[in-house]
Amino acid sequence: MHPLILVLIFIVAAPLGYKIISHVPSLLHTPLMSGMNALSGLNILGALTACAAAAATGSRILGGLAVVLAMINVAGGFSVTQRMLSMFRHKQGGAGQ
Repeated sequence: MHPLILVLIFIVAAPLGYKIISHVPSLLHTPLMSGMNALSGLNILGALTACAAAAATGSRILGGLAVVLAMINVAGGFSVTQRMLSMFRHKQGGAGQ
């Protein structure tokens, strides 16, 4: 694909994605975020595949960087999801228990 077309797709997709996400009710944010984190694991598989298939050294370096960034995204997303879910747990021990 021509690089200009890819840039145009990014320019259109970024505001469109922001508009869609901004209209999601707050009640659905945690389940959607958890699901998207699981799907981000597919990004890691794609980055690993692209890195393994790369012939040039520069491509291998970019593929390795893609793997690292995808792992940071997944680990950080699951960490934030865990913190959000922990807000809904009941505290143990208390005057009424």
